[in-house]
Amino acid sequence: MSERLTGILLSVGAMGLVTLACRAAPFLLFGNRKPPALLDYVQRYLPPMIMLVLVFNSYKALDVSKAPWGLPALLAGLAVALLQLWKRNALLSIVGGTGLYMILSRLVA
Repeated sequence: MSERLTGILLSVGAMGLVTLACRAAPFLLFGNRKPPALLDYVQRYLPPMIMLVLVFNSYKALDVSKAPWGLPALLAGLAVALLQLWKRNALLSIVGGTGLYMILSRLVA
């Protein structure tokens, strides 16, 4: 077996063990007792905070100084927010906003 294949197999094995450990940890740690309040707080508020960081990151390189003044990205972001408020479906919001952005970026830019 070549060194490259051995490295790939070791990497895949390590990733598999880490994934298994991450999946099993809650059952091993909290199988017989209630999780601490801090974990409930993190579980409730971490996903929206991560999404907010992703939104800020996607708009940081937006150039509003020249045409089309960032309109495709801003309109697609608005569409995602409106779709989410209307249907409460994250997949629909993401796919709809991405599709609108792709269409607008080709038509306007």
